[in-house]
Amino acid sequence: MKTSGGLLTGLERGEALGCDVVQIFTQSPRMWRPTSHGAEALAAYRAAQAAHPTISATFCHATYLVNLPAAKDELAEKSRRCLVENLVTATAIGAQGVVLHVGSHRGAGLEAVKGQVVGALVGALDEAEARAGEVSCPLLLENAAGAGGTVGRSFEELAVLLEAADDARLGVCLDTQHLFASGVSYASAEEADAAIAALGASVGLGRLGCIHLNDSKVRLGANRDRHENLGEGEIGREALACLLGHPALQAVPAILEVPGDGDGPRAKDVALAREILAEGHLSGSEGLAGDSWHTRTNTSSPDGRADPDMQLTLMNSRVAAAVAGAPERWAPAGDQLFVDFDLSVPD
Repeated sequence: MKTSGGLLTGLERGEALGCDVVQIFTQSPRMWRPTSHGAEALAAYRAAQAAHPTISATFCHATYLVNLPAAKDELAEKSRRCLVENLVTATAIGAQGVVLHVGSHRGAGLEAVKGQVVGALVGALDEAEARAGEVSCPLLLENAAGAGGTVGRSFEELAVLLEAADDARLGVCLDTQHLFASGVSYASAEEADAAIAALGASVGLGRLGCIHLNDSKVRLGANRDRHENLGEGEIGREALACLLGHPALQAVPAILEVPGDGDGPRAKDVALAREILAEGHLSGSEGLAGDSWHTRTNTSSPDGRADPDMQLTLMNSRVAAAVAGAPERWAPAGDQLFVDFDLSVPD
């Protein structure tokens, strides 16, 4: 979401487009220098967000230049410092999380850089907390499309980092285009169920903080980060509905990062995303083995690149579904039961 004119414009533009949640950058996504937001501006955003009648949460995206596995010490340290700045600002405005592209190991392999990356992640969170004087907002590691030596090309790679860090402040962001480009299909309810089961078995559903909802300009398994408008790409409307309609995702914010007409998502893109979600509820009504997604309990587990101005979000509507194994808050609504996932990580 564009914030030219001040952080508060992100809320205003999001409301105008019909969003329930917004995602913003705390500084230019392609520059190292942090934006100097005054204390009054940060406090004003936090208060406006808390009191907003329709927009329920804000997420931030970390600067694209961050590369935590960098071989050169100077770049690695510059990346860590930049991430700290992003976290400090996001925490000050009351954001629900900072989404991060971990970076590339340039062929060195995940094991070779694991210690460096984990140290940077935990160190950045610790320093951000010390500077902010409060608990940092979650840091959400985004799955990668799989190009080159990008870290996070699979759920298993993300799980390796989360397990090594053993830090409740870390979670994940699931990007639908990156997932597809990395070779994971979800063109049917069965495939979508398998993908979510794999996420739960590796990362854990309780760690899923948000979804980046995008179609793809490239084919399945192409390993390239190229976003397309919903229903206009290689994934297609039906497959997106299968994934978005899965019961385990119903309380997870979905963030649009589509090009629109060239200036980012439009109101009609938000409306279309809601239509796709509704179609997903219907397509999953039979579920696996004849079960209904809306009545069965999922016990499978205990647990390119968009232009920086092309950011807005919507919150998925909650549906009746009991999802076992992840931290949750239950709230009855008439004769239905709704799940609201907690972003905290189980002990």
